[in-house]
Amino acid sequence: MSVKLHINPARKLAGEGVALDIYAPACAEAARAFHRSFREYAPTPLVSLPGLAAQLGLKEFLVKDESRRFGLNAFKVLGASYAVGHILADRLGRDMAAVTRDILASAETRKALGPLVFVSATDGNHGCGLAWTARDLGFQSRIFMPRGSARVRVDAIGAEKAECTVTDLNYDDTVRHCRNLAAERGYILVQDTAWQGYEAIPTWIMQGYMTLALEALLQMADLRPTHCFLQAGVGSFAGAMTGFLTAALGPDAPRFIIVEPHAANCIYTSAVAGDGRPHAVAGDLAPLMAGLACGEPNTLSWGVLRDYATAYVSVPDCLAANGMRILAAPTKNAAGTPDPAIVSGESGACTTGAVHWLMTHPAAREGREALELDASSSVLVVSTEGDTAPETYRDIVWKGACPQDF
Repeated sequence: MSVKLHINPARKLAGEGVALDIYAPACAEAARAFHRSFREYAPTPLVSLPGLAAQLGLKEFLVKDESRRFGLNAFKVLGASYAVGHILADRLGRDMAAVTRDILASAETRKALGPLVFVSATDGNHGCGLAWTARDLGFQSRIFMPRGSARVRVDAIGAEKAECTVTDLNYDDTVRHCRNLAAERGYILVQDTAWQGYEAIPTWIMQGYMTLALEALLQMADLRPTHCFLQAGVGSFAGAMTGFLTAALGPDAPRFIIVEPHAANCIYTSAVAGDGRPHAVAGDLAPLMAGLACGEPNTLSWGVLRDYATAYVSVPDCLAANGMRILAAPTKNAAGTPDPAIVSGESGACTTGAVHWLMTHPAAREGREALELDASSSVLVVSTEGDTAPETYRDIVWKGACPQDF
């Protein structure tokens, strides 16, 4: 299947579109301050790949490697932990700025709040991050996954002492199941997407993701990327990154290119519709990129992506597989030194695959020119996960398996 590229005809500059207050640098700094109270916290690496940049005809290629995050092999714990922190702080009547991991994990907090159960739907990484947070703070969690979920991801959630159930539903219907269950049983729904009437917790989740964006900005120092490729499921992560970097950098913000799988391209579909509203896609939602298998946009992040993204790209599974292989197979730079190898899973590597296609494929010439991708471009991507499904990773990277085999 071919790649689909849609250039945003109405891209706005910082301050001209939807308000960016919740993405302000101060919000990112608050989130990072909370995350630093966890003993597992450390900034993940921002890796420069000069050999790959030269091979692709770019000035710079930077990868934020989230396989090192909290020992969980993915970034999602940043959002889940910050949202749970806010929920507990509110119930304690405390200011979020005054609470830490140790305060929330204390016997005094559990006595004051009593038993709580957090619930969520997940394709894997968000549920694992929520289960980890609940266990670490001394609470329970129930996690539900859509049909076809990999056993290894189910087991990873179970290892965090959560009750994990695979439904016979797709992702979006699994979200609705959790929403109903929370209402019926008094569970606390911690879902990484928003809808009318459910916006506070998704806002906190997105602000939690901004720890990653703030780290990257600090690590880049004076370097400013010209292009930032971001993967999207419901769009929470892409919206958080786009919102923060636009708010923080203003006119110096990069061009944002949003990447999704063909089988679950709700942000691309919404952009192409051109009416300013989010649009859902239906079906089994079963791309190779399991973490992006979402059919309904986050209503909060959609406005940011609608107004501030430069382009939207819908890609076949083979581009994610190519990205995984490219990052795993270091390219030598001009001095003959190999780039660092990066272990990136299916959802983590799709942006690298998209950049490779844009810079090398004959059919991409017009898109490349429209995006002004050339030898003066500094590209930032985020590898949002490591090998969260190791057998799939080995089949693709070691054996060269085609995505159609999965």
